[in-house]
Amino acid sequence: MYQKTLLFLLFLIFVSCDKEYKTPEEISSIDMQVSVKRFDKEFYEVKGKSFENLANKYPFFINRNVKNIDSLWFLKRNDTLEIEVLEETLKVFPDLVKEEADLSLLFKHIKYYFPEFNKPNVIALTTQVKYRSSILLQNNILLIGLDCYLGDDHKFYEGISKFLAKNFNRAQIVSDVAGVYANKYMPIGRQRVFRDVMIAYGKQLYLKDLFMPFESEASRIGYTEDELLWAKNNESQIWSYFLEKELFDSTDMSLSKRFINPAPFSKFYLELDGESPGMLGRYLGWQIVRSYMEKNDVSLSDLANISGEELFSKSKYKPAK
Repeated sequence: MYQKTLLFLLFLIFVSCDKEYKTPEEISSIDMQVSVKRFDKEFYEVKGKSFENLANKYPFFINRNVKNIDSLWFLKRNDTLEIEVLEETLKVFPDLVKEEADLSLLFKHIKYYFPEFNKPNVIALTTQVKYRSSILLQNNILLIGLDCYLGDDHKFYEGISKFLAKNFNRAQIVSDVAGVYANKYMPIGRQRVFRDVMIAYGKQLYLKDLFMPFESEASRIGYTEDELLWAKNNESQIWSYFLEKELFDSTDMSLSKRFINPAPFSKFYLELDGESPGMLGRYLGWQIVRSYMEKNDVSLSDLANISGEELFSKSKYKPAK
């Protein structure tokens, strides 16, 4: 574990110095090539009304037990809205060469820290912009809804809050996939105390540090660079506010809405609210977990199992001035 901790500290040096990230030899040597299957394209390339070949290749998408399945899928394939979604998706994603390279690198990092990791079967599809489930992992099948990553100003996202749509970009795919695996290895669980909620999300963000050091800190949490800068510049004030208001030990469920859940801004009920990004509870939990891991030589298994209260105490976290 010491070697892996040292390796992570080297990651931070690369990131903090704004140098191009160089994958360590231990990770780069891991055999991991990702090929993404394009169900979205193949579905619309089916000739006639026969989906037999597609059903054989994607049995988990096409239920053979449904009567008239060919007719139902034929109607879906020829629906004007479905066709428009596909056409717009193909404009942004004519190929997935970059995504395959990013996922290969991501999976190498996950495999390094969790040797039991098995590369999933990765499939791209369209979802009619079901952005709340844009990335799904089930039975080692990873589904990526490409129509949820067409660019934050795309016409499909009109009417969706901008604080959500800002992450509907191609570059965010790898972060969202990393988030799915962070949740797999360190699930949030049911937490009653605000401090524990913060630290549960902080653990996941720490895993994303390990899984995707080749991407920016901002992308890991889903911030813009300006939002991340605001959080860093005001870290001491956020900490002081939480202390003064005795929020850490609070069981007030509304605190998650104010500081944990995605939102246009965090709710301190102060004039600065409109300037702040949302999810500052996650951000601070992230810094607390980082502090704990820097000061304690522990395994990721230990990190997963330690209580929020104990981690909080042993982190000896001090906010940046």
